[in-house]
Amino acid sequence: MSAKLFVGNLPHDTTSDDLRTLFAGVGVVESCNVIVDRDSGRSKGFGFVEMDCREAADTAKEQLHGQDLHGRPLTVKDAKPQNDSRNNGGPRRY
Repeated sequence: MSAKLFVGNLPHDTTSDDLRTLFAGVGVVESCNVIVDRDSGRSKGFGFVEMDCREAADTAKEQLHGQDLHGRPLTVKDAKPQNDSRNNGGPRRY
């Protein structure tokens, strides 16, 4: 079963291919996505990596959390389930 990881504190020039290459050194990467701002197209400084199994994800967290990437220490942890609400818990508008 695959496992999804949150990767934070990314340098703004990091691409999804950069993340894929980094995490592929630990295990099989099923998907990789750096989140970008809709208006500017610039990275928001975080992304998600889906590993093929829980063991690979745990190894990635152990080996890559805190690792320096272009002068910034990475944050690698389990991704939280996505909230289905588009307003993220804000006031409801009818």
